[in-house]
Amino acid sequence: MTDGLETAPERKSAGEGAGGPETARAFEEFMNAFEAFREANDARLEALERRSADMLAEEKVDRISRALDEQKRALDRLTLKSRRPELGLEGRAPEISEHKTAFEAYVRHGEASGLKRIETKAMSAGSDPDGGYLVPDETEREIGRRLAVLSPIRSIAAVRQVSSGVYRKPFAVSGPAVGWVGETAARPQTASPTLVELQYPVMELYAMPAATASLLDDAAVDLDQWIAGEVEAAFAEQESAAFVAGDGDSKPRGFLDYTMVAESAWAWDKIGYLATGASGAFAAEDASDVLIDAIYALKAGYRQNAHWVMNRRTQAAIRKLKDADGNYLWQPPANAAGRATIMNFPVAEAEDMPDIAANAFAIAFGDFARGYLIVDRIGVRVLRDPYSQKPYVLFYTTKRVGGGVQDFDAIKLVRFGTA
Repeated sequence: MTDGLETAPERKSAGEGAGGPETARAFEEFMNAFEAFREANDARLEALERRSADMLAEEKVDRISRALDEQKRALDRLTLKSRRPELGLEGRAPEISEHKTAFEAYVRHGEASGLKRIETKAMSAGSDPDGGYLVPDETEREIGRRLAVLSPIRSIAAVRQVSSGVYRKPFAVSGPAVGWVGETAARPQTASPTLVELQYPVMELYAMPAATASLLDDAAVDLDQWIAGEVEAAFAEQESAAFVAGDGDSKPRGFLDYTMVAESAWAWDKIGYLATGASGAFAAEDASDVLIDAIYALKAGYRQNAHWVMNRRTQAAIRKLKDADGNYLWQPPANAAGRATIMNFPVAEAEDMPDIAANAFAIAFGDFARGYLIVDRIGVRVLRDPYSQKPYVLFYTTKRVGGGVQDFDAIKLVRFGTA
């Protein structure tokens, strides 16, 4: 592992390319804060080795760690902002689809005849005003793109689009029996593979942004971008919570809702875990061993695309740990748009993961692209409501989403307990 000092100039230039001078300055401040954190934590660890714990040093490390988290969130916001198209006429495609023109007339003035004609032509079912109208493909793609950036689990999981209310997927738990035979030897019949059918029903997710009449009358405002921007945070927040711990009742089922068993007793339809050996904490000695065990609990094919998933408070605790060679386990991102790493595996920060506590499953590690499936039903609908909250116009926006574990061997958990 590198200590982060030698590559600092390259990281700065990467930050400039990712979002301009403002993002580059934020990234430089983040790296400076990390260096200050390392110095303060080194002093704290030296004091502990001398058995002369200094409470002021502890408080200083925690304060710098919290500042480091704040600067990383500010950097993420700047990076996301740099990726967004301008909310105006510049950059619009010269050719505007018929659907987009009709949708804009509906959003601005409540004129629905164009959308009715388009959806009748497409033989869309359930597209009357009570259910809302489908947004143009451009708007749906923009909402999906923004969610992939904002929602930590969506950004690393597998995503599939469907046109029905339930997605069914067969999965081979065990393959057919095979073996070597001689050229003239008999070929005995092999056993059939064991298949299970996984089901992922889609559930309705909604947001209801409000607009003023002056906003709708402003021709310079791209309403597609405005709607996407207004619903992104609401959708991402609800999605993220469901993908982690949803119970499957009117929401997707999160990976923490399945049965967990010790890795030594792992079986299909359960998620294996490794224990830290201490209740509500890492082990007092060799604290990083459980993380190493979690990495190698995954088969080699899963490790190639594996991510850590934890909240920022758990990440702050790991940030203070070193390996046997004195290198920090946690390393900052290589550029402004990158992810921090732990033992060279990227970290997806999910605030809906539990805090470190007795018997809490506060850390997940795995190949979520193979382990967790998100199902999006094609179509985002908008229903215009100018009556409920006068003088504001409400836009009841809905999308249908499902999710659940698809490969139980691809995700492992760390339990902060003795067993």
